[in-house]
Amino acid sequence: MSTTAPAPILRADGMAAGYGGADVVRGIDLELSPGAAPVGIVGPSGAGKSTIVRALVGQVKPTQGRVTWHGRTVSRIGLRDKKAFRTQVRRVAQEGIADVDPRWTVDRVLGKALSDARKAGNASGSTVAELLDDVALEARFAARQVGTLAGGEKQRVALAVALATRPGALLLDEPLTAVDPAMRGEVVRRLGESTAAQGTAVLLVTHDLELVERLCPTVHVLADGTFVDSGELSAVLGRAEHPAVRDLAEAAPLAVQRFR
Repeated sequence: MSTTAPAPILRADGMAAGYGGADVVRGIDLELSPGAAPVGIVGPSGAGKSTIVRALVGQVKPTQGRVTWHGRTVSRIGLRDKKAFRTQVRRVAQEGIADVDPRWTVDRVLGKALSDARKAGNASGSTVAELLDDVALEARFAARQVGTLAGGEKQRVALAVALATRPGALLLDEPLTAVDPAMRGEVVRRLGESTAAQGTAVLLVTHDLELVERLCPTVHVLADGTFVDSGELSAVLGRAEHPAVRDLAEAAPLAVQRFR
């Protein structure tokens, strides 16, 4: 008996996008489906990685092609449905929880996220302690004020906030840059387990090859605004057909050696 793969929750078809001048990215095809393995995007600074994420969440309107959420054009979602969209499609950026009152405790921040999810009819059933565990933070962090957290701890709390809504798609834009390299593997392992259990589609945008290799079976290399190669990271780096891929391999020789 055949089974049908779930329809994508978020999809880009021939997408081009920019900020009023020349397009920053173009010809972008991407699918994020519930229960599917995480997808990675790597590439040099300025290639347009964050622009893709902003277009996927509706912060940037495509100049060509389209971005759809459950088949509906993201740029045309009405006000009534935008709350559901923002609950279901969560972006976690490098700055973490910069917009949170530094006097709030982590417990208050995560408690509010869980409450908002319940009000939106999207309760995760998680507790604050479980959310902290999902991002490799001990339960004692619940009592800490946000302003006393280190940068990496704030980034992990931001991940926990996003997980609180049990999102259908989680878009991670350089989410662990401030986390100690020795801890990143554990954070990614727990994050991968949590999102897999919830069936959350994950997009990881990063310059960290080891991070994307740990989480994403498929990676797209972005250069000059377009995908120049795609596939398993070790295979992409091994063939190094495009100059941008060769530059990535040369910039991280130890990581490449480990992949091989």
